[in-house]
Amino acid sequence: MKRILIVTALAVVLLVAVLLGRALTLRSRQITVEPVELAQVDTDAVVRRFSGSLRFPTVSIEEKGEWQADAFRGFLDYVAQNYPLVHTRLRKELVNEYSLLYTWEGRNPQRKPFLLLSHYDVVPVIPGTEDKWEHPPFSGDVADGFIWGRGALDDKFGVMAILEAVELLLKQGFQPEATIYLSFGHDEEIGGPEGAQRVAALLESRGVFLDFLLDEGGAIVNGTVPGVDGLVAAVGIAEKGSVTVEVIARAAGGHSSSPPMHTAIGILGTAIHKLEREQMPKELRGAALRSFEYAGPEMPLMYRVAFANLWLFRPLIEAQLESKSPATNAMLRTTTAVTVVEGGVKSNVLPTDARALVNFRILPGDTADSVVEHVKRVVGDPSIEVRAMPDSREASEVSPVDTAAFSQLQKAIGEVFPGTLVTPYLTVGGTDSRSFITLTPNIYKFAPIVAGPSDLPRLHGLNERASVENYVKAIQFFVQVIRNSHAG
Repeated sequence: MKRILIVTALAVVLLVAVLLGRALTLRSRQITVEPVELAQVDTDAVVRRFSGSLRFPTVSIEEKGEWQADAFRGFLDYVAQNYPLVHTRLRKELVNEYSLLYTWEGRNPQRKPFLLLSHYDVVPVIPGTEDKWEHPPFSGDVADGFIWGRGALDDKFGVMAILEAVELLLKQGFQPEATIYLSFGHDEEIGGPEGAQRVAALLESRGVFLDFLLDEGGAIVNGTVPGVDGLVAAVGIAEKGSVTVEVIARAAGGHSSSPPMHTAIGILGTAIHKLEREQMPKELRGAALRSFEYAGPEMPLMYRVAFANLWLFRPLIEAQLESKSPATNAMLRTTTAVTVVEGGVKSNVLPTDARALVNFRILPGDTADSVVEHVKRVVGDPSIEVRAMPDSREASEVSPVDTAAFSQLQKAIGEVFPGTLVTPYLTVGGTDSRSFITLTPNIYKFAPIVAGPSDLPRLHGLNERASVENYVKAIQFFVQVIRNSHAG
């Protein structure tokens, strides 16, 4: 017995030594950034121009006849008037009438070009909520250190900051080494079929192959990475796909006075319950795993032990991320969201059918077909119809992080937001960048927006706003992105 205890104790000591040794040898993936003199920005002027851009209700609506075309044309005219050097010194093209494409010729044709991508269309304001806004949604009011209005975060913030950065550099006589494309879409919020997709097709037809592309999709956040205090810049390197699955239950119908044991609605309800109970499998992989490879070495020892020894702690980490919040759960799996339920016409009439729409956000590695097979298996009722809606899109590939372009982004973030931890990130929403996958494998999704817990609900929600201080830093960030690519 004594020998067994000694052997057990030695095994435990050896295990602890291995766990600690691996944790202590984790290599930091952050880069050293020297202080630089940031661009001098005329705060009053840039805020005034940003404010004016928010007054155009450029709401993208799938029913083209309901578009406010004058608002889109007005915004385009506003850009031309307020950024005269961009308008005259760069080659400007209107793609499909409303999307902007600028070409800033570089001095070295041997260098691959890159693309700064954003969109100026916005989501609607939900009817009946206008009086809940602290400032009218299309006022562009500047108050309390913020610029208020729909699009202030998503994503006239990006469009206007890029334009300000390029205009400022043009005034200084700057010419980039590599050609730079600026693309500002007009229908990102409805999938970009007439904007980004047309721009991408145009560039592909010209044989353009990009060094990298930078779009929205990540931000600078606080308090979301376990064990990390301070700001974290989440740079998206992959994007979830999306498929909506239609689930239909049918029954004979009839009078409610003589009902069967389960109506069509009851049958559908059982199917929905099964789908919510048995989610698609969770797994820490791909872009989410990359996030912790970058964050892990910066964490306290307890966390470093766990992330340095996934062979032992992976199930525990996955369980904690699954339960911590909907956001961390979404990093691990293809998510299930029942979004629409329809059935019945009258209180005393048995429905002949009931229908639900279930939206799945597809984790890279899963597919729309695998989601449909999952639904059929979990529902387990051949009488229920299951089919994918036609607007599905697959998840993106995972972009590499061992590139000069990713390092340049890290450098620009560190220069403008000193002390900020940079990590790769899985973008759970959709962006225009997915239209450009044939032009480059290096697609990065990051907007220099500093977002706290109270800011995230403002995206597509009430009281959208951006801080004046943050907007100025965003302009400085895009200046540094361009300067760093020039040096690289």
